[in-house]
Amino acid sequence: MFVTARPLRLAVVAALAVLAVAGCSDDDKPDAGRIDVTTMRGAFLQASEIGPTWTAPDTSADPQQMASFCGGTTAAPALPPGADTVTSSFADEGETGAQTLEQLALVYPDDKAAGAGQSLLRAVADGCAPTLTVPAQVTSDKSEPAYTETVEVRELDEGGWSGFVLVRHKSYEKTHPGTADTAVAVVTSRNVVLVDTYAIYQLNKSEPAAGFETDWKKLVGSVVQRVG
Repeated sequence: MFVTARPLRLAVVAALAVLAVAGCSDDDKPDAGRIDVTTMRGAFLQASEIGPTWTAPDTSADPQQMASFCGGTTAAPALPPGADTVTSSFADEGETGAQTLEQLALVYPDDKAAGAGQSLLRAVADGCAPTLTVPAQVTSDKSEPAYTETVEVRELDEGGWSGFVLVRHKSYEKTHPGTADTAVAVVTSRNVVLVDTYAIYQLNKSEPAAGFETDWKKLVGSVVQRVG
């Protein structure tokens, strides 16, 4: 059943309308507390700050491509319009698993536009199915066993930045044990929407990664504390 389809479309249309008019009023004045692109770029964590085995990928992430919200085979949400983007990606790969961190800042002209941008992303999050079951997939460049993935949307307030986080837990079929835990945090302060995506993949494991909850919160907190 697609009972949420119409409310979701209405929420997206309403947010787009706000984005279209944000910053256009003659009454709007520059915000002295506005965050710029340079500030966000400087606030992002670097590989050496995350851990000694973290490195930048050989190929930079597409700044116009967001991480998946709903997991499974669902498409990633479209980038909300009207913002300058700042991105940074790092990974820690080993024989028994891997970790990844994708940092994305959407820097808008003003607070109103940032709020509308976050509303668009929240509409996507609220439309995620709580559980996905995906059959095994084998293609010319990918082979992935069957798995079940759960998705939970939580409210999030970190250092004065507010929004939400999608927490996903993926478990592979018993004949190919493994897990993947992902947190996509979307928080806003003033004119910026921060999208921080942390994931950890484990081979031959059946339980969520120890310390996952603590780790993603620390990664988000480190960035927002630098901005203030």
